[in-house]
Amino acid sequence: MNNQPNDEPLLPRTGNYRKLLTYQKAEAIYDITYYFCKNYLQRFDRTIDQMVQAARSGKQNIVEGSAASATSKETEIKLVNVAKASLQELLVDYEDFLRTRNHRQWESDSVELLKMRELGRRHNDSAFYMPLVKVRPPETIANMAICMIKQTDYMLFKQLQSLGEDFLKNGGIRERMTRMRVERRK
Repeated sequence: MNNQPNDEPLLPRTGNYRKLLTYQKAEAIYDITYYFCKNYLQRFDRTIDQMVQAARSGKQNIVEGSAASATSKETEIKLVNVAKASLQELLVDYEDFLRTRNHRQWESDSVELLKMRELGRRHNDSAFYMPLVKVRPPETIANMAICMIKQTDYMLFKQLQSLGEDFLKNGGIRERMTRMRVERRK
C-alpha cells in the first residue's frame, strides 16, 4: 500500500486569496468606489448602493471562489466569473457617470490612460491608490477606476483560462478522490 507521509492531501490547502493579484486589485477598486460614491454621488441615489455592491461582489466572489477551490473547481470558476461580471457592471456605472455629466473618458492613447496603465502594472494595493484618489476630481477618479477595472477584467479572464486548463488537466474533487483510492490500493 502506498501510504507515505508525503502523499498529496485529499483536500489541498487553498484559499489564500489575499495573494491573488486579482483580489488585491478588486479590493483597491472597492475602496476607490466606496470613496467615490460617498463623496461625489447624491445622497439617497440608488446608484450608490448599486456601485458599492458591484465593487463588493467583484471582491467577495474572488474570496468565495478561492475558498471553494479545494472541493469544487466548478464553483471556483463560476464565482470568479461572477466577480468578472460584477466588475463589468461597475465599469458601465463609471462610464455612465462620465457620459451623463459631459466628462471626457480617457482615450486609449491618452497620456493619462498610459500613465494609469503603468501604475496599474506596478501597484495592486489600495494603500497606494487611495492617497492619489483623495486629491483628484471625480472625473479623474472615475477614469482611474475604469482603467483599473479593465486591467482586472483582463487578469480575471486569464485566471479563468488557467482555472479551466487546470480543471481539464486534473479534474475536480471526484477525479482526485478516484485517483487517490486507486493509488492506495496499489
